[in-house]
Amino acid sequence: MGDRYASFANSGVGRGVVKRLGLPDPPRLRRYQVGDPLTNGPVLLGAATGGRLADVIGKLFDTTTAFDEQTRYGALVFDATGITDSTGLRALYDYFHPAARSLRSSGRVVVLGTPPASAATPREATAQRALEGLTRSIGKEFGRGITSQLVYVESGGEQAIESTLRFLLSGRSAYVSGQVIHVGAGSAPAPADWDRPLAGKTALVTGAARGIGAAIARVLARDGAEVIALDVPGAGDALAGVANDVRGRAIQLDLTAPDAPSRLAGHLTGLDILVHNAGITRDKTIARMDESRWDSVLDVNLSSQERINDLLLSENLINSGGRLIGVASIAGIAGNRGQTNYATSKAGVIGLVRSMAPVLAPRHITINAVAPGFIETAMTAKMPLFLREAGRRMNSMSQGGLPIDVAETISWYASPGSATVTGNVVRVCGQSLLGA
Repeated sequence: MGDRYASFANSGVGRGVVKRLGLPDPPRLRRYQVGDPLTNGPVLLGAATGGRLADVIGKLFDTTTAFDEQTRYGALVFDATGITDSTGLRALYDYFHPAARSLRSSGRVVVLGTPPASAATPREATAQRALEGLTRSIGKEFGRGITSQLVYVESGGEQAIESTLRFLLSGRSAYVSGQVIHVGAGSAPAPADWDRPLAGKTALVTGAARGIGAAIARVLARDGAEVIALDVPGAGDALAGVANDVRGRAIQLDLTAPDAPSRLAGHLTGLDILVHNAGITRDKTIARMDESRWDSVLDVNLSSQERINDLLLSENLINSGGRLIGVASIAGIAGNRGQTNYATSKAGVIGLVRSMAPVLAPRHITINAVAPGFIETAMTAKMPLFLREAGRRMNSMSQGGLPIDVAETISWYASPGSATVTGNVVRVCGQSLLGA
């Protein structure tokens, strides 16, 4: 089921009705198509005095530093790493106040800062933490499909920002807004071709037969990876269809089976990318939930990931430079009535990412997660009308996301250029009004 309201709101008649009545106004989002330019207009680059990233950005991308009120910009990028106390925050106003109305629809705002925990003084940490309020507010103020992000870059990570900026400036990040991303210190090799950054990589996607999993498989294949698609035997026909589409392999396997990790290992010789997408829901309030609903959701959504990770890592089947990527949920951040089991499992995925990132770092393996909000899938199409409409409208984009929005974020994590991006949980939710 498509979003009929959004289609109406973007029609000639609908635009007038929506504006006149003050109804939610879902914009047409700029999503990536192969061959698209990085941005839909010039990039205006600003910086606070003493910033350490503006010169790097200026060498990576075609930017201008001279504001012209007649120009319609595709992106506003500001290097805030030079702000060392609260009085320096005035530089943000001086940059964004005149430029705000010059940003195109579906434009991009990116502010770069220093992680507060790495700041030299408490005053600098205070000022850098303040950047989160700015970027999240801009995401809610600018509208028209414009996204706004904050990227904290560790000292020593200046040469590792290109992959993240390419993702955030492009149409790949259409449904990602109001997020805080951490780029660690170190180097990140640029792929030979930014349009096919995963060439030569092998990726395994669980839960790949339909919906978000199928979209992940297709995007990773589009970006050059050899894809192994995995799902339960009951989804065999759909799984085979996805595997054929991406010219990859299919594995039929119940991940909760006691011997699933060892059986999976028998199919593999080495993975570069492992995407834990498989998941189920068994909704009831906890007072009405029987123990099988609790146990099955926690086992599929969380415990099976731990078992598989442990075995593949112990058998050295995740290559150095590998990527572990989980699919969490906004429910794991904000909670959801009637989903205590699901929210617990997805919060656990977030905990897995945060706890394993430092453990895997010496092996040059990153671990990150996406946390989808309302995504248009067959599952959400079955929701009661009121809940479905609330899910679609309660975000800065006034619409649901698409499976490809989740897949694009995962492909960014998987890129060789994201080698210092680890321990992150990025919400793909159109900047939902729920949760942090």
